[in-house]
Amino acid sequence: MTIGDGHGPRHFLDLGDAGADALAAMLADAVDRKAARSGFAKGAPDSDAPLQGRVIALVFEKNSTRTRVSFDIAMRQLGGSVLLLEAGSSQLGRGETIADTARVLSRMVDAIMLRTDDHAKIEEMARHASVPVINGLTDRSHPCQTVADLLTVIEHGKQLPGLEVAWFGDGNNVLQSILEASGLFGFNMRIATPAGFEPDPDFIALARSGGACVTLTQDPQSAARDADVMVTDTWISMGQSDAEEKRKAMVPFQVNASLMALAKPDALFLHCLPAHVGEEVSEEVFEGTRSVAFDEAENRIHAQKSVLLWSFGQLA
Repeated sequence: MTIGDGHGPRHFLDLGDAGADALAAMLADAVDRKAARSGFAKGAPDSDAPLQGRVIALVFEKNSTRTRVSFDIAMRQLGGSVLLLEAGSSQLGRGETIADTARVLSRMVDAIMLRTDDHAKIEEMARHASVPVINGLTDRSHPCQTVADLLTVIEHGKQLPGLEVAWFGDGNNVLQSILEASGLFGFNMRIATPAGFEPDPDFIALARSGGACVTLTQDPQSAARDADVMVTDTWISMGQSDAEEKRKAMVPFQVNASLMALAKPDALFLHCLPAHVGEEVSEEVFEGTRSVAFDEAENRIHAQKSVLLWSFGQLA
């Protein structure tokens, strides 16, 4: 959902805020910048340090490892700096409104990343901020993760248009951002979930309106057959109740060796992490040669650098 009239800051709340052309530019920039850093220390700035003097506030209402570290390192590599805020140690945790926080931070920093639960919170942040707001995760979507996923797939030699991507397990926020990407880049989705755990119909409609073929099934074997990319995520998200009942429903959707055998011989396995090995994925697959989960994790840095550059108007 795009916030604003097109003349204000460039918010990145969902992939559609940028659109296919800008996302393609981000991916190309990420490939080039990653290659140009060969031999650099991880904390050393890029040669051009394009965000020198800029500071981003990272605001966390949900726990994080990859989002926190990757945004921090991404900003350092771009020449900028980071201010970390957690709800429990800031006035957000004591009842200050999102709107007031947005207005205060806009006078002190150059961009805001928010990782939270309700997507309405990040929309409110964007409405009241006069600097770019970036979605570090909400219950609705996880667009920065998807940019890293697409980068990983491209790095491993696959073209996005026409790709067959299979998802297994919970129809969650990560899946919903991949669905949005499928409509923007023209790849197809086979989604295998237990009954009642399908993704938001709005994201299915969005993907289909962009020309993606989206298939919903309760048969994981049919979803896996001849897939180019196999994707799953943890079955139980942070703060979810009825975990045991949900876990039981998910057991037949584990990505294991027999399921991977149905995919194409060069199919990739993706997982945004953290993984619960033995639940959504078997150890054999997670540690196997087709797993690119740790490439995917590293690529959060390079993807987010390009998201940041787009938000600051330095990519078309």
